[in-house]
Amino acid sequence: MVDPLRIEDLDRETIDQVMDAAGTFASEIIAPLNSVGDREGCSMPAEGVVKTPSGFKAAYDKYVEAGWPSVSCQPEHGGQGMPIVVNNALFEMLCGANMGWSAYPGMSNAAYTCLAANASPEQKKMYLPHIASGAWAGTMCLTEPHAGTDLGLLRTRALPQSDGTFSVTGTKIFISGGEQDLTDNIIHLVLARLPDAPPGVKGISLFIVPKFIVAVDASLGTRNAVTCGSIEHKMGIHGNATCTMNFDGATGWLLGEPNNGLASMFVMMNHARVIVGVNSIGLMEAAYQKALAYAKDRTQGRAPSAATRIGAADPIVAHADVRRMLLTQKAYIEGTRAFALWASQLIDLQHHSADPAERAQAAELLALATPIVKAFSSDLAIECISMAMQVYGGHGYICENLVEQHLRDARIIPLYEGANGIQAMDLLGRKVVTDGGQRLIAYLQMISAFADSQADAVGMQEISTALSDVVALAHRVTVEVSQRARNNADEVGSAAAPFLRLVGHVSLAWMWARMAAIGLANQESEDKIYASKVATARFYFQRLLPEVHGLVLAISAGSSCVMEPEVDWL
Repeated sequence: MVDPLRIEDLDRETIDQVMDAAGTFASEIIAPLNSVGDREGCSMPAEGVVKTPSGFKAAYDKYVEAGWPSVSCQPEHGGQGMPIVVNNALFEMLCGANMGWSAYPGMSNAAYTCLAANASPEQKKMYLPHIASGAWAGTMCLTEPHAGTDLGLLRTRALPQSDGTFSVTGTKIFISGGEQDLTDNIIHLVLARLPDAPPGVKGISLFIVPKFIVAVDASLGTRNAVTCGSIEHKMGIHGNATCTMNFDGATGWLLGEPNNGLASMFVMMNHARVIVGVNSIGLMEAAYQKALAYAKDRTQGRAPSAATRIGAADPIVAHADVRRMLLTQKAYIEGTRAFALWASQLIDLQHHSADPAERAQAAELLALATPIVKAFSSDLAIECISMAMQVYGGHGYICENLVEQHLRDARIIPLYEGANGIQAMDLLGRKVVTDGGQRLIAYLQMISAFADSQADAVGMQEISTALSDVVALAHRVTVEVSQRARNNADEVGSAAAPFLRLVGHVSLAWMWARMAAIGLANQESEDKIYASKVATARFYFQRLLPEVHGLVLAISAGSSCVMEPEVDWL
């Protein structure tokens, strides 16, 4: 349970009010700026100066005024202390409305998480209240031109100064919100090496490098020696400034222990991985809503079934193939949302449960869930938003219908915070193979226990049987690939992507089985959501889940067909 002392007044009614207000803010304030940000993009009117699109600053001021930055921040920093699961539901709405805009507060929220976990009491007092209020922003500065995923190659240096600070010098690229005109200050969290650091990832430290030096009384002093050298011209999210940041002897403060920077930064990265997975769900939802409205309005051809014919031409939603595309989107959106929010609850349990065993179990499950939320959700987002465009036909390719922007914006998410191939190898290589699959098998047993509990429930037999079957498949494949990986280093890389998708499907099947059970238990209700959940669950189990059989075959094929062809043949 979440600590009642922090959120003693939080109940379902309060959460519903927060979500309703979030939906209103997202739809009325930032959604109208989505296409504006896409058309205008960010600009540099002067050297090192970044201007965000028209309306972004005013919308951000309203966001701050309404208290949204502080939703999940701790009360001692001026936050509202709400659970992470509420905060992540908020960010799904924000991103679905305007991904370019929402990336600014999203990155600040991740920086807050990193500082709250690693900063000294003095650093927390100096920085966290201002980030929680939204007055200051935060960034994550990892990537360098020559060092992306392999952070052991980074060259940014931090030289100790006589006053206890560090002089930070180096260049970082792809820094979301590295410079902007929304906040008074930007707190950069920068990975760099100390002079005596060991090579590789064991020699990386983390530093706080503010845009403006912060005085003891928290007032802003002189401009630090960190500047934006350029902003990237990107496929999408034009409204967000993706910057090259130059640190030229900038003053920094060590965050956490020397040479432990990567572990400290992973707090932020794992938080961001869940958030961007949630973001992809918001974009799927936005595209789906547009496609559904269009399908109900657009008349084209005659419906094959006479019962659905209404005139000389019928709405395309009456056609079976259009329904297939819409139901596919709905099933993936609602399934990934349920799983992402379950993972978000694990974060809350990990930090606030009164039971140490429950906290430990939540941490283990979250380690498995994080790469799935990030990679499976974002892969599905590309598929589903493309499908939403397909519902429109040729009109989906036209900018004015606003769907193609969602696809361009979403395409970054499979690359964000470690490309999805890295997420897949993290799941299989670090989370499964290292312990012989025991952690994942325990997760599968938990799902199997739920399937068994529903075996005799009215209307659940088909679903519970199918869930048990895919759990058994996943269990078998986990054991097989773990054994093969002991003797062949290429097994993990060749099997990782289909393995993650397989576990993703098992996880969504569990979510849909749980939703179906609730729907069937309330089938007499006049609220249509229950019948809708049951119908969508049946579609998922009958039409989408069977993909697992092909994934099992691909995984079982091994690595030889991947690694044997000569490089010159590629």
